[in-house]
Amino acid sequence: MGNGPVMLDVLGKTLTPEDEARLRHPLVGGVILFSRNYESPSQLAELTASIRALRTPPLLISVDHEGGRVQRFRTGFTRIPPMRELGKIYEHSPKKAKHLAQQVGYVMASELRACGVDFSFTPVLDVDYGASSVIGDRAFHTDPHTIADLAHSLLMGLKQGGMPTVGKHFPGHGYVCADSHLEIPVDERSYTDIELCDLIPFRQMVNFGLTAVMPAHVIYPKVDPRPAGFSKIWLKDILRGELGFEGCIFSDDLSMEGATVAGGIVQRAEASLNAGADMVLVCNKPESADELLAGLKWDMPAASKLRLVQMHGKHHPKTLSQLHEDPEFIKDLQDISKIGVSEGVLPLV
Repeated sequence: MGNGPVMLDVLGKTLTPEDEARLRHPLVGGVILFSRNYESPSQLAELTASIRALRTPPLLISVDHEGGRVQRFRTGFTRIPPMRELGKIYEHSPKKAKHLAQQVGYVMASELRACGVDFSFTPVLDVDYGASSVIGDRAFHTDPHTIADLAHSLLMGLKQGGMPTVGKHFPGHGYVCADSHLEIPVDERSYTDIELCDLIPFRQMVNFGLTAVMPAHVIYPKVDPRPAGFSKIWLKDILRGELGFEGCIFSDDLSMEGATVAGGIVQRAEASLNAGADMVLVCNKPESADELLAGLKWDMPAASKLRLVQMHGKHHPKTLSQLHEDPEFIKDLQDISKIGVSEGVLPLV
């Protein structure tokens, strides 16, 4: 049985019978993990092994593990700084910042891969305009070229650690104040204004080999009245056509308020898949997941199947304990632990 176009979450730290039934459904192709699913590295490794054992080919296993505010696994994992701290270092030492970004990517990927997680939804490629509280210090910088430079280094580190990359939130979530988890943000700028700034990191990262993209639940009415994640103009004409992106497209969580303009959960998934997404996410609402699995009819295109295969992480030979005893890895940890300390942002712990 092949895997389907839906990514779901699970209830706790071990799989319940309800989890297993959902994950065996032919429409399901992946799992996203949250903090509630984590207790320790050994528990996480057992959970991911049990998820992989359910299906052949195995389900994709993902997490939002960017660093800073958005790091789901903490105890036993390296504390990753907000990406903004790398942007601050870049202002006076670009070479140092890029080296640190690669180290951050390698440590992040190696630790997650050692516990059986295929990929993190990272890097954030949004430009920080100082307006969006939900983006804020998750963004590398205010300058799009600096963002692309640092994200490229992070990409190289992630790749070194055996992990694909997911750029978000296309074509840019940083200009609007509203949080798409709670509201329906509207960005009134013209396509030209967006292209000359926000699209720069995405365009350059596509050229650098970005594996996947996640669009924003933001409406750009001067381009399309639909949010980007439900827009053929944004996903097919611009992302695939104009930018030449050939990788995987993941919807943002269809349970978010920014997705409600597309209707009920089945209509949202249909709209996203028809617009060009390869996989849709439904998180934190088991009843919505059940409704989607009961109601969605979708024949996976061969191209989507091939793109999703590329999202499986590469084999990682070491356990987390072995990694933390490796001298080169320890050096990376020491360097990362100092990021932000001089600015009083991250204490050494």
